[in-house]
Amino acid sequence: MKILYHHRIASKDGQYVHIDAIVSALREQGHTVIMVAPNVAENSDFGSDGGWVSRLRQKLPKFISELLEFGYCFYDFIKLCQAIKKHQPDAIYERYNLYLPSGIWAKQLFKLPLILEVNSPLYQERLNYGGVAFTMLAKWSEYYAWRNADHLLPVTEVLAGYIRAAGVTDNKITVIHNGIDKRNFSSTHQNERHARFKNKLVVGFVGFCREWHQLDQVLAMLAHHQADNVMFLIVGDGPVLEALKDQAKTMGMIDRIHITGLVSRKEVPYWLEQIDIAIQPAVTPWCSPLKLIEYLATGKAIVAPNTANIRELMTHKRNGLLFEPNSMQHLLDHIECFISDSHLREQLQLEAIQTIEIKELEWKINANKIVTLINNELPVSSISSQSVEVK
Repeated sequence: MKILYHHRIASKDGQYVHIDAIVSALREQGHTVIMVAPNVAENSDFGSDGGWVSRLRQKLPKFISELLEFGYCFYDFIKLCQAIKKHQPDAIYERYNLYLPSGIWAKQLFKLPLILEVNSPLYQERLNYGGVAFTMLAKWSEYYAWRNADHLLPVTEVLAGYIRAAGVTDNKITVIHNGIDKRNFSSTHQNERHARFKNKLVVGFVGFCREWHQLDQVLAMLAHHQADNVMFLIVGDGPVLEALKDQAKTMGMIDRIHITGLVSRKEVPYWLEQIDIAIQPAVTPWCSPLKLIEYLATGKAIVAPNTANIRELMTHKRNGLLFEPNSMQHLLDHIECFISDSHLREQLQLEAIQTIEIKELEWKINANKIVTLINNELPVSSISSQSVEVK
């Protein structure tokens, strides 16, 4: 099958990881994937933003930035038309973005099925966290894409609720969570323990560290803990790291904290293997956290917030401990529980690993589901011709 993959992601972050994983899984299964997307991410290091375009938009007034964003869709539409004429794909697979109706236009012009992957209700997200200059245009672009796609793939049931509220019927919605590649993230990997963590119990956080994660309170709790064999590992970058280092020095914890800084995707599995107790301090209410799934796959004792989207993957005291959102003390109590109860820790680590199979949290399984949905949307004549080619 030929699949045209359409997206507008220019940064090389968690979004890019998802795109790369799905494309790789589809190609490994023998499908041809044609990319129509910005090429900035391909030529940059992991963790980079969208380059000069992102920096320019940050400096511009919001209304000009959004006009440019919407204007891009016309250029993008031309690129789509050129790619479709050249490659004659069977379907379009698109990662949804705000102000990007060009995929729907191309679908309608060329009469191709379009599967729309939705990772966030971007209109609502922007209203909550940054504001929107053109509210009517932004909301129209979101609802237009959602209502006109042939099938939508939200990453959580919570997110599916936003799509239903836009008037999309259940028969056009399939929830597909993020996943992992077992060749990279698995409890069976047994790299040598890092020298700093031998005979230690390691509490770890993976990701971009921001103030609202309140890692300073985790550090303070560990500093006062009676078990001096407990260490704190932070894998990632962020604006609070210097303050955390200063705090560790002040509290006499500098030999019990290890901060890697930004690491490549290839290095993440190694650092995950060093962690015993993994924390997910906060999440947006509709996301399917990639690092949480990686925690599950590598068999961590997980502490995560008790929110609806997290409960789609986790059950309290079955494959992790869930704390009440906005209760830092509750999170700290759960870390303490894991530190002091090795039996509970080991039991929930085993359950975490099994979650991957139970919930089918693998990229290759996601790719199979995508292909099945595309086949369901293809005309019968197209499917028949593919069968003849295979024979």
